[in-house]
Amino acid sequence: MPIITTAYKPCPLKNSSLVFRVLPFSSQCGDVVSVPKNQMVKELEARVQQLTGEAENSNLQKQKLIQEKLELERCYQITCSELQEVKARRNTLHKEKDHLINDYEQNMKLLQTKHDADMNLLKKEHALSASKTSGMIKELEQNICQLKQRLQDSELQRKQQLKDQENKFQMEKSNLKRTYEKKVHDLQSELDKEKEDTQKKIHKFEEALKEKEEQLTRVTDLQRLQAQQADAALEEFKRQVELNSEKVYAEMKEQMEKVEADLTRSKSLREKQSKEFLWQMEDVKRRYEQQIVELKLEHEQEKTHLLQQHNAEKDSLVRDHEREIENLEKQLRAANMEHENQIQEFQKRDSQVIADMEAQVHKLREELISVNSQRKQQLVELGLLREEEKQRAVRDHEAAVSKLKAESEKMKIELKKTHAAETEMTLEKANSRLKQIEKEYTQKLAKSSQTIAELQTAISSLKEESSRQQLAAERRLQDVTQKFEDEKKQLIRDNDRAIKALHSELENRANQVRCAEKKLQHKELEAQEQITYIRQEYETKFKGLMPVSLRQELEDTISSLKSQVNFLQKRASILQEELATYQGRR
Repeated sequence: MPIITTAYKPCPLKNSSLVFRVLPFSSQCGDVVSVPKNQMVKELEARVQQLTGEAENSNLQKQKLIQEKLELERCYQITCSELQEVKARRNTLHKEKDHLINDYEQNMKLLQTKHDADMNLLKKEHALSASKTSGMIKELEQNICQLKQRLQDSELQRKQQLKDQENKFQMEKSNLKRTYEKKVHDLQSELDKEKEDTQKKIHKFEEALKEKEEQLTRVTDLQRLQAQQADAALEEFKRQVELNSEKVYAEMKEQMEKVEADLTRSKSLREKQSKEFLWQMEDVKRRYEQQIVELKLEHEQEKTHLLQQHNAEKDSLVRDHEREIENLEKQLRAANMEHENQIQEFQKRDSQVIADMEAQVHKLREELISVNSQRKQQLVELGLLREEEKQRAVRDHEAAVSKLKAESEKMKIELKKTHAAETEMTLEKANSRLKQIEKEYTQKLAKSSQTIAELQTAISSLKEESSRQQLAAERRLQDVTQKFEDEKKQLIRDNDRAIKALHSELENRANQVRCAEKKLQHKELEAQEQITYIRQEYETKFKGLMPVSLRQELEDTISSLKSQVNFLQKRASILQEELATYQGRR
């Protein structure tokens, strides 16, 4: 097998490092004998191409690094030149700083001398203005005292107004409570009256039922009496038959036996029918009594339920009213607390302003006292200096006179001229100085008047602020009173609503009572109709058994009972209409 390195001859390498990489790879590949030649050549060519690409990439990276190095060197040179320029500029700035420090020191010395001269003049001027400002300070103190007094008076008035409003609110609240309790009491009394009326009506209905039961018992007694009379008539008929002749007896014996058998049969039938009638009557009575008991129980249950509902609603209304009153009291307390806090804040602020003003007045007094003391000291020093100058001038004059006595006659004219010129010069200087002093004094007076105007503006601003605070407090009082009035109106509206609701509840209860009464009347009418129906049935049954007179009496009693029932129905309807009209009027 040929050596594999011959495959690299047609592919010249661009870099020596690739040769070192390819040779060991070819030596490794030479050991592999089983791999085909074409496949190995392809793999080696691919490897060579990969390595050539890597070499080109490394060359490109190297060129980039060289360019970056050149740029960094250029930047370094630029920064070095800039650093030298900065150093030169720093040196020039140091020199300028030293020069400025020297100029500043010289200017400071000049300004100090000028300031000392101005301070002396200012002290003199301030001594003059202090006398004027003391009077202004006294006036300001008087104004401050008056403002304090006004503030105290306004606070007392506010507190008194608050107390009056609280008392008024408490009185109105107690009046509302009393009126509400009175209305509740009236409604309770009306309910009690209506309950009594319903109980009276129920008692009347019970009495009417008792009367009807008594009438039923009377009817049953009449029926028993009629049965006894029929038995007595039969016995009399038997006696009359026995008194007849034996012939008639013999002939009629068979007929009598038949008649007796018929009579016994009819008697047994009548007894059975009377027993059945009594049982049915007792059953109807039991059912009627049971219905009455059930109606009474239902009425009692409805009455207790209505009472419980009324008591619960009354308790809930009372609780709601108490809760609303407590909420209103809490709101009133909170409003009072806020108002008191605001008043305390205003008092603190006013006291702070007054304390600041008093501190300013105290400072001004101290400054005035210090200025007066300095002025006195300066006057004493000036007096001493004048005396020394006078003495020195006298001594100099005497020496000059003694020295120049000989030359006085010669130099008298010259001295007079020079003296006149000097006096004129000094007078001019003194006049200019006086004018300058007058200007400075006018400026100081303007400044003092400006300070006085500022103080007056501060006092006026304080007055305006106090008036604003007073107006704000009055507005708050008006707002609080308006709020109390609104709450009072709301309470009155709520009470009216509660009273209307109670009236509507009373009307509903009255309607329920009327419905219950109508139901009772309806049930009574149904019971009466059932009784009349049963009576009619039994009357039809007894028509064949009763005699004509007994039947006539029973019909009369039934018609009288019907007329009584109709009369009672008419009376109940009239009473119902009267009750409706009475409730409509109320």
